[in-house]
Amino acid sequence: MNYYFTGLIILALTILALFVEPAYPRNEYLNDYGVRCGEFEIRTDKRETDYNYSDSSTNEQQYLSFTYRKYLGTDCKTAKENVAIKQQLELMKMCGRVNSNPSLAYNSNFDLLVSKCRGVTPARDNTRPSDSQSLWDDMKDEYKKENPDVKLMNDKLIGPSKSKLKMPPKDYILPLPKPKDD
Repeated sequence: MNYYFTGLIILALTILALFVEPAYPRNEYLNDYGVRCGEFEIRTDKRETDYNYSDSSTNEQQYLSFTYRKYLGTDCKTAKENVAIKQQLELMKMCGRVNSNPSLAYNSNFDLLVSKCRGVTPARDNTRPSDSQSLWDDMKDEYKKENPDVKLMNDKLIGPSKSKLKMPPKDYILPLPKPKDD
């Protein structure tokens, strides 16, 4: 058995483990949404050319290249502003919860979040009715008062139906289907 190959694999995995960082979860609404303004790349190439003339000479050339890629689309400044606006809107939505929970201010894990939400007061939504009923239910009740003779679907106040079909009692046993003759 060849132990050199196994040793090389173990050594390669050990070296790889030294340079690899763990993957941490992130919130999709706080990321940069793939905004890339451009990329800069440094690369080296080595080319060997064998000439098979009378003396069989080899020619080696090494290259160092610098590459910059500029992506088309929205300019970098506008894309970064859009990301900042999305993050600020998300903070504006969530800062009401953060500010209403005073225990977060004493937890050191939330220092950055508490500092970002300090001074942000959420605006209350005053369009909701004061009772627990929805606006649709209020509008439906007003319509029923104006039109008492109209019966509405899914209305709890609708009287008994005029249909001759009635619901069987809960303990009613339905007959079994007839077997098919094959």
